[in-house]
Amino acid sequence: MCGIVGYVGPKNSAEFLLTGLRRLEYRGYDSAGVATQIGGEFQITRSVGRIDALAQRLQEKHARQQIIDGPTGIGHTRWATHGPATEENAHPHLGGDGEVVLVHNGVIENFQVLKDELIAKGYEFKSATDSEVIAHLIAEGLKLTPEDPEQLNMRYVTAVQWAINQLRGTYGLAIAFRERPNMLIAARFGSPLVIGVGRGEYFIASDASPLAGSTDRIVYMADHQLAVLTPEGFSVLHRDQGKIRVDVRPLEVSDDNVELGGYEHYMLKEIHEQPEALRNAMRGRLDEENATAVFGGLNLTPQQLRGIERITLTGCGTSWHSALVGEYLIEELARIPVEVQYASELRYRNPPIENNTLVFGITQSGETADTLAALRETKRKGHRTLAICNVVGSSIAQAADGGVYLHAGPEIGVASTKAYTSQCCVLTMLALYFGRMRHMSFERGQEIIEELHRLPGAVQQALSCDLQVRDVAAKYKDATNVLYLGRQFNFPTALEGALKLKEISYIHAEGYPAAEMKHGPIALVDKATPSVFIIPHGTTYDKVMANMEEVRARGGPIIAIASHDDPQVDSVADDVIRIPRVPEFLQPIVSVIPLQLLSYHVALLRGCDVDKPRNLAKSVTVE
Repeated sequence: MCGIVGYVGPKNSAEFLLTGLRRLEYRGYDSAGVATQIGGEFQITRSVGRIDALAQRLQEKHARQQIIDGPTGIGHTRWATHGPATEENAHPHLGGDGEVVLVHNGVIENFQVLKDELIAKGYEFKSATDSEVIAHLIAEGLKLTPEDPEQLNMRYVTAVQWAINQLRGTYGLAIAFRERPNMLIAARFGSPLVIGVGRGEYFIASDASPLAGSTDRIVYMADHQLAVLTPEGFSVLHRDQGKIRVDVRPLEVSDDNVELGGYEHYMLKEIHEQPEALRNAMRGRLDEENATAVFGGLNLTPQQLRGIERITLTGCGTSWHSALVGEYLIEELARIPVEVQYASELRYRNPPIENNTLVFGITQSGETADTLAALRETKRKGHRTLAICNVVGSSIAQAADGGVYLHAGPEIGVASTKAYTSQCCVLTMLALYFGRMRHMSFERGQEIIEELHRLPGAVQQALSCDLQVRDVAAKYKDATNVLYLGRQFNFPTALEGALKLKEISYIHAEGYPAAEMKHGPIALVDKATPSVFIIPHGTTYDKVMANMEEVRARGGPIIAIASHDDPQVDSVADDVIRIPRVPEFLQPIVSVIPLQLLSYHVALLRGCDVDKPRNLAKSVTVE
């Protein structure tokens, strides 16, 4: 949620700020703004709505011959928390008499107490946001901090430190100062920030995507860190350690990763990127010689891993669905008991977690607030925590004891597609790894590896159903309710298919185990309510066929996701979408492909904004 960009260097900043904000649109927002510094003055432009509206405002100012550009600037996309989506509440916000301007991601829990104190001191507030409190606090800090002629920047660093030490909550901040026109300060706690390291220029962003094409080096900031950026260089300080050295890493995101590349939408692009994403997830991780998987980042010895008696998988939304798939996989292939928990519930519960329990946090962004809090809480209680995430250097990757990166590449569409199948793939390899460590035979391990090697080709084949799915979408686009039904490995697939339809088409949909239909949901079946059955060949095939017959007997339309060589299903279903036959443990990855395409085409036909659905954000970084 929300996005930050910043620039300091020799160039005019507005072009980078606008481009960067466009690349952060996927995070979710309802207003946007930029502040550029020309000499000793800030030029602030804000708008409600999309970035296009902000760009139009800037163009109108330019047409009136207003100077809108300068070599230092910050920008922001806002997701409303405190105060509605209005121009007054949009960022950036000024502090004091205009000596400070900042943008802020996060939530300040004690903002009202601080605001009352600042009002008593004579500060005037022009917005309803918690963020403006920080700007005025920094201005107050400047009053309390004397100038040091030998260390000019330290006055501003000290003022920022004084202000943030009073905050309770989360923040990612980019701050500029009227009297220091070639300096930016960044600070983070609980809200991601990265620094782009250029040559004579430096960048701030909420994640790496705005930096692609501008620099090839990046620094991932950690909690309690503060960075000072000038055209001459940058330095990083830690709250408890003072000035510290940080790793400057190669930027692994390219322009190609963050551009549409000929596709109409990012979601469609990312659906079609799944074969390659799966290859990337498996690259270097399958050991044919020993019939097992290889993971370099678990940071646990084989002896420690053999001592694991229970695994907890936790996540939110789509990641929770992949955790359910992981439960089936690990219990089936490794015979280890697995519990799946919503991270938003786990963080506030106090469940008895036995010794020798391993806790995995699953997240695409690595910034999901609930998952991060759940991992930190379980880690505080002495349990080993590992992360499965897609973003290198993310908060959860830093907080966990170890983990596995997906290597799926940037996922920009709000509705997760390639990250979900990559998560399922990594969980399959983990199940193989734990299984071979315990009871699984060499031959069974080899069979699983052979099937994993064939998986990207099966997904590529499944994508060929696109035209047929488009026809099915046209037939059912006006439905108001849809049921998704599957069993065993395909029950989580039903949940994920229903979530995708809800997310981007705004049609109410629910996923259930197919046998549970008789325990209530069958009351919803009528001629206007389609049922999507995930029914590839497997151990429960005949049972699911019987469930389909029950829906047919009540006049409900049936869409079946079935194996390519299954003639029987045609006699029951109204529409059949074919997928290649794969083993049951890989069916969630293949059978979800037509469901992703179905939600995409239904949303498109209904005129919905596929990549930026209403009320949703890609990364839920606040509670």
